Amino acid sequence: MKLWGTRFAKSQSELLELFNASIDFDKTLYKQDIKGSKAHALGLFKIKILTKEELDCITSGLDVIQKEIEEGNFTFKLAHEDIHMSIETRLTELIGEVGKKLHTARSRNDQVALDFSLYCNEENINLQHLILELITTLTNIASLHTSTLMPGMTHLQHAQPISFGFHMMAWVASLKKDYLRFKSALERNDECPLGSAALAGSVYGNDRDFVAKTLGYKRASMNAMESVSSRDFALDLDYAIAVLMMHISRMAEELILWSSYEFKFVTFSDEYSTGSSIMPQKKNPDVAELLRGKSGRTFGNLMALLTILKGLPLAYNKDMQEDKEGVFDSVETAKISLLILDASLKTLSIHKENMLAMCQKGHLNATDLADFLVKTHGIAFRDAHHIVGRCVLRAESLGLDLSKIDLHELKDLLPSDVDLKALKETLDLKACMERRDTLGGTASSQTALQIDEINSWLRCEQDSKKTL
Repeated sequence: MKLWGTRFAKSQSELLELFNASIDFDKTLYKQDIKGSKAHALGLFKIKILTKEELDCITSGLDVIQKEIEEGNFTFKLAHEDIHMSIETRLTELIGEVGKKLHTARSRNDQVALDFSLYCNEENINLQHLILELITTLTNIASLHTSTLMPGMTHLQHAQPISFGFHMMAWVASLKKDYLRFKSALERNDECPLGSAALAGSVYGNDRDFVAKTLGYKRASMNAMESVSSRDFALDLDYAIAVLMMHISRMAEELILWSSYEFKFVTFSDEYSTGSSIMPQKKNPDVAELLRGKSGRTFGNLMALLTILKGLPLAYNKDMQEDKEGVFDSVETAKISLLILDASLKTLSIHKENMLAMCQKGHLNATDLADFLVKTHGIAFRDAHHIVGRCVLRAESLGLDLSKIDLHELKDLLPSDVDLKALKETLDLKACMERRDTLGGTASSQTALQIDEINSWLRCEQDSKKTL
């Protein structure tokens, strides 16, 4: 008989049993369910529902069940529906009548909310650690390339000279925001739903704050009905993962472009490349392509959860059984994505000479020519813009880049008293990059400051995690 089945005159149909069960996927939560049950049992002992002997008996039985599951000796049965009833049924088999006391003062409604909340918070922390590792790798790469020239682009067209280190720190800036997004989600959802029972709280006088602290939460949830109804902790995690994967996808897109023969800025190691079944010369950036593609599934998982929840009345509804698989998938997708991106970046070859050669195309110093005219001749920027536009046309008619043209070819387009020597020094590509020496700029000194700032921040974050 089902644990809830005494009010039913007929047995459940096999089709409903199959349709209703969630054990195939929510068994992922076995550790969280056992952890929550131990804390709940301790709470029951505190309010004298359980004796010390009964508490010890339940705790020992739960330990046996965890060992059985982890050693592959636990039989999950469809008839038990979910991880909660599977563990409770097995506990009663092991320790007898005492096992039936464990569900006092709780419901599967607050039990599943607890298990899923614990899972989301634990995986949030795991993802935070992986993001910090990726930030560390990127910052280390940046520190080696604060003066390595590459073309900065807008609209995927050559724009201005930047350093490769500066570009890496742009990626870091995005990942730092991702990390802080996970961190704030954890703080926002650091509350324990256990003790909310079905929707209205318990009649047993549970000490919910005690149980919350026992489980490592900062606080118990404020409202029992909201607690069993809410999956904000899962939505926040799904959203943080989706934004993280969007950033990773953008990084992957640039790596794919840079690894092509048209750019040849970087080369993936053989360890993180694949070949073609027909074209023997191919070396494909499949890691980056998969990273770009996997963002889509995390976006879908977020939208699916929002759609599941959008029309539900308070409190618990069975629709919420559909909340877990997408989150499990997004978590595992994000974890392996962070790991393989970090590993592939550590083994990436960076071709500075090809980046420099590409800087000599597309007139990257054109803006600097306009700025030179503004600063040395007091010309309004819009007029200087027009002058430089004509200089670009002249260079292109000669088949040259502004970085390569003899400035005498432009003399008739420029003010008559222009100092060509000073202009030549100004238009040096390295000088153009170094001149952007304002906060957040690409100058090597500014990139170094960004690296120092991130390294200091990393030390603080890593030290704070050691004390948790």
